[in-house]
Amino acid sequence: MEKDANIESSPSRHFNRTSDDSITRNNKRRAIQFKAAHGLLIAFFLWIVISALHALGIYFFTKGFLLTRLVLDHISKCDSPPINLLGLSPGLYGAGCWYPKTFDKAIIIVIDALRYDFTVPPQGNPHHFHNALEVLYETAVQQPETAFLLPFIADPPTATLQRLKGLTTGTLPTFADVGSNFGGNAIEEDNLVAQLRAAGKTLVHLGDDTWHSLFPGYFDTNLTHAYDSFNVWDLHTVDNGVTEHLMPLLDAGSGQWDVIIGHYLGVDHAGHRYGPDHTAMNDKLKQMDRVIRDVMSALGDETLLVVLGDHGMDTKGDHGGESDDEVEASLWMYSKKAIFGHGHNAMTKPPPSAKERSVAQIDLVPTLALLLGLPIPFNNLGSPISEAFVGPGQAKWKELAAVNALSSAQIQRYQDEYSAARGLSRDTFSAAHTLWEAALTGWKDTADNAASVREAFAAFSQHQTENLRVCKSLWARFDIPSMLYGITILGCAVVILAFYARATTPFRAEDSALFVRQVMLSAALGLALGLFIGSWNAAPGLLDSSLLGIAGGSVVGFAYTMAVFPNGYPIPFPTSTWGWLSVLLTVLQAVGFASNSFTIWEDEILLFFLGTFAFVILTASLRQKAPEDRALGSFQSSFFMVLTRIASLSRLCREEQMPYCRSTYYSSATSSTSASWQLFIPYTLSMVLPSLIKGYLQRTRSYAGSAILWIGVVLRMGLLASAIYWTLDAADNNDWLNINKDTLLFAKTSLAQLTLGIAFVAGTTYYVWATPCISIELPPQENGTADPGGAATTKPKSMNVLGYGNMHGSRYLLLIMNWVLAIILLQKPMGGGSIGILTLQILALLEIIDSNDLSRSAIGP
Repeated sequence: MEKDANIESSPSRHFNRTSDDSITRNNKRRAIQFKAAHGLLIAFFLWIVISALHALGIYFFTKGFLLTRLVLDHISKCDSPPINLLGLSPGLYGAGCWYPKTFDKAIIIVIDALRYDFTVPPQGNPHHFHNALEVLYETAVQQPETAFLLPFIADPPTATLQRLKGLTTGTLPTFADVGSNFGGNAIEEDNLVAQLRAAGKTLVHLGDDTWHSLFPGYFDTNLTHAYDSFNVWDLHTVDNGVTEHLMPLLDAGSGQWDVIIGHYLGVDHAGHRYGPDHTAMNDKLKQMDRVIRDVMSALGDETLLVVLGDHGMDTKGDHGGESDDEVEASLWMYSKKAIFGHGHNAMTKPPPSAKERSVAQIDLVPTLALLLGLPIPFNNLGSPISEAFVGPGQAKWKELAAVNALSSAQIQRYQDEYSAARGLSRDTFSAAHTLWEAALTGWKDTADNAASVREAFAAFSQHQTENLRVCKSLWARFDIPSMLYGITILGCAVVILAFYARATTPFRAEDSALFVRQVMLSAALGLALGLFIGSWNAAPGLLDSSLLGIAGGSVVGFAYTMAVFPNGYPIPFPTSTWGWLSVLLTVLQAVGFASNSFTIWEDEILLFFLGTFAFVILTASLRQKAPEDRALGSFQSSFFMVLTRIASLSRLCREEQMPYCRSTYYSSATSSTSASWQLFIPYTLSMVLPSLIKGYLQRTRSYAGSAILWIGVVLRMGLLASAIYWTLDAADNNDWLNINKDTLLFAKTSLAQLTLGIAFVAGTTYYVWATPCISIELPPQENGTADPGGAATTKPKSMNVLGYGNMHGSRYLLLIMNWVLAIILLQKPMGGGSIGILTLQILALLEIIDSNDLSRSAIGP
């Protein structure tokens, strides 16, 4: 790399004006020709990359991979039960639609992320989340006829929005649902909230505003109070607001409302911020214990109280996946009437762990519907919870069989409609249909015989279980042909781009016209063929057949043009060791994702690849002929290898890696906060990182001009401010300072805003107006001399521009440092240290590329 430039002055030259005009016209003509030729090149590029093959490949792959469920718009009606129980016609039940209702009103308290083990005594050493929310277990043990507590298993993804859909519709989520957690659309299929509204109930919602995006206009506007749900740093605003408006509604009597839904977020936010094993979690659970006790004391005899968690949380307080800790939530029901029972299994105590006697979250839908005298939502797949219907004392098998008969009949009705809408064969649900017929026959032949009724109940339960299994397999079944179509099209697009990019030069831009014509013609023929096949064979569908025809025609057209092209095109295989190495590492990394084991241990595999690359580049550096390049390349390669090993010390283990992995990113495996010793990392970074960057710039004589202020002063001060921010955050988490929480929050927020303002606002402005990072040096003997009379001064013949060879790169580095500063602030101390190491690795890699003259190789920039 050139470190400086020597610019010599020369006397003025005079050109003929006519010749100058001719050159100008000739240049303009050539510019127009160049633009016209490359216009076709750009058109062809857009056709391959954006307009056709890549878009079509992504369409087919996502169509097969992102699973979807057909939503039926059918609605269950009060006057149209799916089965005629005991020969009674609809309407003869004076209090209820399909089944006599048990309660007139209900209070549903959702404690976000209430994991089951938060509610039961510890089985080993207690944690902060134990022995805090005791009222649920206490009442379930002491008053089994008025309360029960069970594990409440969520279907992944365990995000709040998807869980609320399952809790109100009784249906299962699909893979594509998880992306909508941050902007859900209104639920349009039949659901419990819609059935309550159709029955003329007054609904009140308090808390998490996600309910309003799912059910807009369903809740009483005068009594409802919604709160923003995404400020996970705020543990108290939502919870205090819910309690503030909930208790007056109970104290004023139940004339204003029929159903209250209170959604508390403090437990979830405490998990996200601190992890479950923290004093803040203990405080939130104790607060929930007090709230529930207050609600119990104000509860009416005809009101059902339900407390549930929509999902759990993992050991770090996060959720969204399918680990046991994330799916194991809690369900507790309470009534002042003694109506609950355990006669069906003779187990009155709550299970000690979520692995025993659990119920699915979708089971809440038919349970609440029948308890409140509502129709079961049409798309429901859940089963009634036995404890709510078996009755106190001796089991009432007839009532238990009746509610399961209703649920099974509704599921069978949904199954028939879904099969017809999807065009599924009868064999798909053949086993479930056989169980339904057997259960229905057994129900009709019960004749009040206790053994027969019990058998009918078991048959209906088996039917519901089998139907749920089939539906899960249907909605978890990938469309393999569509995925193969997508992969094939994307692979062809990559091959075409490789051929074309390898062969295209400015001197062959005219070839694009031939390619565009042939590809367009072949795509049109493919479209015609696709339309013909789609109209003749309904299996792939007209749209998919047409799109496949366009993709296939485009590929065939390109291949044909390549085959008949007179000059030929080179095969795009690597021609150097570095080219093969880059292809090998890229392909191996990509292929690794096809194996679950390689995906789980991706961090170790990537560490191996980086270490291998560092060793290869060290070997290449030692073979350099120039001593300076050999020394520089060897040092930077070794430095890159050491930095890679240091960066690997920051680990955040996956659940599948346990117990063979130890997380170091947080203070412990059950915490989301940093360890105290990790605060030394940002302070060390503020001292070391700017100095090392300065060293890289000094080697190219680029530590001049704008770099001195921004790297030497501003970056260092910004990193120091980031370190102070994380110190204040640790003081807030661990109560180190006797300072008001609001004051501490204001100080943290102000410091963070100041640092981000320096990085993005001041940094971007400084970058735009920054002078080049160069300095100018005049040779001592040519500083200019004046003649004895002082009338004239001799100008120097040359000057040295120090840093000229890296003039553009050093200036771009200023912009990158702005982003580095912002990212380090937004990362926890361990993450900030990793970003600092990454910055140094990039600079070391650039030096390696320069010393080994690899700027034009496959690994060059």
